[in-house]
Amino acid sequence: MNSAKFEATLLRLLLVGPAFVSLFLVINSVSDPVNAPKMAALGSLGFALSAMVIGPSIKRSWTESKYLLLTLSLFLLGMVNSVLNSDSPFSQNLYGVYGRNTGFVTYISLIFVLIGALQAREIRTLKYLIYGLLFVGIINFIYCGWAILFGDFIPWNNPYRNILGLFGNPDFISAFLGMFISSLVSFLVIPRNKIWVRCIAVLISIVAFVEIVKSHAIQGIAVTALGAGIVAFFIIRAKIKSNLGWLTYLVAAISAGILGILGTLQIGPLSFIYKKSVSLRGSYWHAGINMGNDHPFTGVGMDSYGDSYKASRPAVALIDTPGPKVISNAAHNVFVDIFAYGGWPLFLSYIGIFVIVLVSIVRVLKRSRNFEPIFVTLTVIWATYIVQSIISINQIGLAIWGWVTSGALIAYEIMTRESNFRAEVQIPNSKRKIGRKNEEFITPSLTAGIGLLVGLFIAIPPLSADLKWKSALDSRDIKNVEAAMIPSYLNPASSFKYGSVVSLLSENGFNDAAYKYAKIAVVFNPDFSDAWRQLYSLPQSTAKEKNEALQNIKRLDPNNPDPLGLKP
Repeated sequence: MNSAKFEATLLRLLLVGPAFVSLFLVINSVSDPVNAPKMAALGSLGFALSAMVIGPSIKRSWTESKYLLLTLSLFLLGMVNSVLNSDSPFSQNLYGVYGRNTGFVTYISLIFVLIGALQAREIRTLKYLIYGLLFVGIINFIYCGWAILFGDFIPWNNPYRNILGLFGNPDFISAFLGMFISSLVSFLVIPRNKIWVRCIAVLISIVAFVEIVKSHAIQGIAVTALGAGIVAFFIIRAKIKSNLGWLTYLVAAISAGILGILGTLQIGPLSFIYKKSVSLRGSYWHAGINMGNDHPFTGVGMDSYGDSYKASRPAVALIDTPGPKVISNAAHNVFVDIFAYGGWPLFLSYIGIFVIVLVSIVRVLKRSRNFEPIFVTLTVIWATYIVQSIISINQIGLAIWGWVTSGALIAYEIMTRESNFRAEVQIPNSKRKIGRKNEEFITPSLTAGIGLLVGLFIAIPPLSADLKWKSALDSRDIKNVEAAMIPSYLNPASSFKYGSVVSLLSENGFNDAAYKYAKIAVVFNPDFSDAWRQLYSLPQSTAKEKNEALQNIKRLDPNNPDPLGLKP
């Protein structure tokens, strides 16, 4: 392996790849412009990085990070176990549900991204990774400013009437802008940068915070506060040599954080920051925890939270918040989602990844008190992602930054060990000649390119299916709509599509066709309650089918006294 070529290819992938995943959208041609496109981009990046590290790099990683690789292997096995034992459709486990796409393919791609970032052995590579995030931040900063001042030029279906950024949701853009502000401050607002650079960074940060406020989402405020607090901690620790100074700050910051958390629960002086969505999350979290406890060794399946929500939601969700008619396909907490997906095996391995990254951060802190902008910024990105993931959904455009900085932080800890500075394994001359000859044909760029194509082929089916589905809808031709329902590799079946086609056909008088697809839908996913409700309501359904549908509706919503939703 030519280490210089390898590092150069890795640098380009880490500069462009995560940024592209965060920014990539497909407008007008699909019904979901955000999630399926980002999944296709993530799959391409993940498999490109995985192809590069096969061989000498993975051997080096095993020597330096065997506990991490073992933990990632356990996480992978936990996912496989979940998929094989899930009652949900295989394609749903593989690609995730419509509008989320956080199934097996997404998570294995994130694993590959982490392993890819782990290979970095030059500080410059990690610096360019940060440049990629700042570029995404600037693009979203400009776009959100334009949307606020002049209106949004992207034809979103926007029920929120707030800024959406290139994430398609005010909560996600709010959280990302908080991550961006924190990164900008930690990377640029230090004395070694020119005064005009620091002034521009401060100005952009102030305006970006105004955009967060305009999003009407509290996530961004919380993320910004945490990020600024972490930066302040590193500055104080570097400036004040006495441990008393930074320990005092740490106690004060933790106390403020606890008051903030209590405030979100309507307790204490900061109770004004409470929002109803906090109560909603309480029910969603409770339901996810119930799923994991009810299926402790397998979970309910990858991205299959929505199929089990009604059966697992707490009693309060039926009588108060969010109410019997409100459902969710995500726990709005990634840790709870992981527990629901795969039970204890998946949850504990996920916690293990988190702990290993945290240990790497602590090791670097023990070695140096200096303010190192790259290390501080990577820590800020990772920590703000973790906090966002505790109160929100694992949106791919955000998740990519949490996973890539996990690998980058571990790589930083490895490369800054004294014994590892410029440490190279010496290869005998005879072997070195063979290596050069092979590298003429098999370069890191070539292997990355092959991996990219493989990843695209694996991750593109949901996007391909959505393109076909939207084209069929736009044609207003029932033949095209029915053709779009024929399952294939590039057109995987989904509960969402079956539910949509039944509604579309019945609303337009094609009751026989609607009846046909309703019967297919309940076979495809017996735990999709909407399909049973549709079968129950169609006039073509026999008395026996209506009775079976009613029994399944009650099975999937056992604690609801009005499972058909007949009461106002």
